[in-house]
Amino acid sequence: MYESDNNQNFFAPQTTGQTFAVAKTFMANVFLWMTAAMAVTALTAYYFASSASLLSTLVNFQTGRMTGLGWIVTLAPFAFVLLMSFGFQRLSVPMMTLLFMAFSILMGMSLSFILVVYTSASVFKTFLVTAGMFGIMAVLGYTTKTDLTRFGSIMMMGMIGIFIAMIINMFMQSPMMDYIVSIIGVLVFTGLTAYDVQKLKRIGSGMNMAEGNADIKKLSILGALTLYLDFINLFLFLLRFLGDRK
Repeated sequence: MYESDNNQNFFAPQTTGQTFAVAKTFMANVFLWMTAAMAVTALTAYYFASSASLLSTLVNFQTGRMTGLGWIVTLAPFAFVLLMSFGFQRLSVPMMTLLFMAFSILMGMSLSFILVVYTSASVFKTFLVTAGMFGIMAVLGYTTKTDLTRFGSIMMMGMIGIFIAMIINMFMQSPMMDYIVSIIGVLVFTGLTAYDVQKLKRIGSGMNMAEGNADIKKLSILGALTLYLDFINLFLFLLRFLGDRK
């Protein structure tokens, strides 16, 4: 489970009044970057899942354990999220772009196991359900007049609780706890989608697109990373219910 809300300093609501067109342009850029990253991840996952030799670099099929590279691929996305979040001010636009694309590739390599474990039909079905839920909540977050700040704080606490519960269940191996965590995970990341979209809209509304072009581009990438993680986590939790194992 990944989440990029370590970048709270960069996503604080803006107070300067700007036009709806500015927010719309900013959000369009955010979703464009997110779509590009999702495409890179999907292609990478399919490419690795289709090659036994590539998968063997990530997992030892004889022992069923991950290789050294497999552990790196699994853990590296955490480092990339932290680097992009905390290094926002120091990183250039090309470097942010490179890190985001590298992150997308690593996620694709990590998620390639899904196409090996679950049937293609169930993965596609889960993707469509995720896209539908994500789209509905994104529209809700963009159009609602209700301030979701307090709601978002509750979702963030829920996310922390999920992370702790998942670590505990690694030792307990309780199917019931896993089921409960999955349900809460779906609810939390569904809610976070609406909250994050509203938060990004506020950022766009407070921007002057004629100034700080580099920062605006970096914020677009960081915003795309946030929504990307909401989508991926929602997809992974839904897959526990809707996925059919081979």
